[in-house]
Amino acid sequence: MELRRFQKRLIRWYESHQRPLPWRESRDPYHIWVSEVMLQQTQVATVVGYYKRFLQAFPDVQALANADLQDVLKMWEGLGYYSRARHLHAAASQVTSIPGQSIPDNPEDFKRLPGVGDYINAAVQSIAFDHPLAVVDGNVKRVLARLFLMENPVNRSGSHKMFAAKAQTLLDHTDAGAFNQAMMELGALVCKPGTPLCHACPVSRFCQAFQQNTTGEYPKRLAAAKTPQRHLAVGVIQKKDKLLLVQRPPTGLLAGLWEFPGGRLKQKERAEKGCQRTIQESVGLTVDVGERLTRVKHAYTHFKITMDVYVCDYISGRVRRNGPADHKWIRPGALSGYPLHKAVHKSLPALYDFLS
Repeated sequence: MELRRFQKRLIRWYESHQRPLPWRESRDPYHIWVSEVMLQQTQVATVVGYYKRFLQAFPDVQALANADLQDVLKMWEGLGYYSRARHLHAAASQVTSIPGQSIPDNPEDFKRLPGVGDYINAAVQSIAFDHPLAVVDGNVKRVLARLFLMENPVNRSGSHKMFAAKAQTLLDHTDAGAFNQAMMELGALVCKPGTPLCHACPVSRFCQAFQQNTTGEYPKRLAAAKTPQRHLAVGVIQKKDKLLLVQRPPTGLLAGLWEFPGGRLKQKERAEKGCQRTIQESVGLTVDVGERLTRVKHAYTHFKITMDVYVCDYISGRVRRNGPADHKWIRPGALSGYPLHKAVHKSLPALYDFLS
């Protein structure tokens, strides 16, 4: 009886307070799938624009499957975590490989697709097809930790099963999609990190942390390890009126994206020397390293980089066949046609100022 009251209160609150987000206007499983992939590790405010542009370019799963991966990566440019785009493209190709086949409407088949883990599976299958699978993301974990005074650290991988089990016990099987969205929305709007808005919470009477005035102590987290730092040097190599772009390998970090050649510096190595060395080692060209255009700082999931960007003049050599995945000598105006990763984008204002 108490569980049912909890479910009804939460869903009633969601119906009145949910944000007007574009993916909530559709029950199309493809639209929901795209939104949930984008929402993994990215804030809602950032996703809205990308979601609209992506669906304009690839309005259905067949259009996505037919698209060139470089076009998909270009549309994803700046959103980060590019493996999401590659997996989504591969999954679309798999779904449409058999004529008449559509997005699987059962969790077992859907989870076999590239990039579909527990979260994506539960979100798409519950919202689009009403399957009773509980969604567990960071917002939901925070709500659960306070509801049940869970001591399990939310950032310990071994804790996920405990949170998933708790979420499943709360799930409203009669309206799983709405309930899952309500739990996530509650965490995003009310049960916030730090100081939650308990006075606005529709289910505070069920929350043990609220009753004991300990909301600030939950969720528990393990202390984060110090983030490794990497120093790189890259060169904008000029050859007549063209610049060299190189493509990263098809697998691994930032797979398939384009950048300026260079690499990681050795300990205590001067950046200018390191730029010349890494260009020679990675693409086989001899260059004259000129002025530093800019210094870029960027954070990835597990490390941070400082990247010094230099203007370089081509002297000799040909780009190695066993070097980058691909390379192009392009005019500066063509840069916008290639999917570039965020660190490269941060260097472009300085480059355009130099070239103007």
